[in-house]
Amino acid sequence: MDVGMSETGSRRFPTTQWTAVQVAGVPGTLGGEALSRLLSRYLAPLRAYLVIHERLAPNRADDLLQGFIADKVLAGDLISSAARGKGRFRGYLLLALRRYVSNQARNENRRRRSPGNVGSLQDAPEATDCEPGPADAFDIAWAKQVLAHAARGMHEECRDSGRDDLWTVFDARVLSPSLEGAKPVSYEQLVRELRLPSAEAASNLLITAKRMFARRLRGVVGEYIAEGGEVEQEIADLREILSRARR
Repeated sequence: MDVGMSETGSRRFPTTQWTAVQVAGVPGTLGGEALSRLLSRYLAPLRAYLVIHERLAPNRADDLLQGFIADKVLAGDLISSAARGKGRFRGYLLLALRRYVSNQARNENRRRRSPGNVGSLQDAPEATDCEPGPADAFDIAWAKQVLAHAARGMHEECRDSGRDDLWTVFDARVLSPSLEGAKPVSYEQLVRELRLPSAEAASNLLITAKRMFARRLRGVVGEYIAEGGEVEQEIADLREILSRARR
């Protein structure tokens, strides 16, 4: 099953608490390692934004993203200028990318009639200071990445504890419908597949599985949200993002 997982094995989800962001903005080996962890986490959602929202060809999106990383992240002061008062780091990062896209579009439009021109970004919007809506391609990719990591941890826990039945019910009734738009598998089919005594037994398994996943999800979110009170809000935001994406 492919649910957009970009990591393998039991590797930890890179932390992006504001303290880690601050470390990433410090010159030197330590800052470089922290910056590498940050980039590995955000590249896939940023690329999804360029391909889906900006409607760029994958190769063009890759080139533009590399330019953004080189010009604004590595050579610029984007990370060192980040501050908690500017809102969530992912919103800050996306806004910087949107501004970069807009500037690149203007530069290419100026060269549109010059010899050797290879085209320009199509209909690139002007960047604004407001964070994109929760149904944006970046946020959808982000939400799926977080849920996929939590799901992978749950899958490993079920496998190691001999509870594949919990994973099967959860994947069939919740995960695949949420991330892939699949139709939920009926309880009757699960009863036959798992040789359960009744649909009620399958429903009880799902309740247990949901609790296990909720615990895993809180753990993943807690790795990049420092304050406990913000964890529940972040989880609510993730649910809203996926809900809007399905509409």
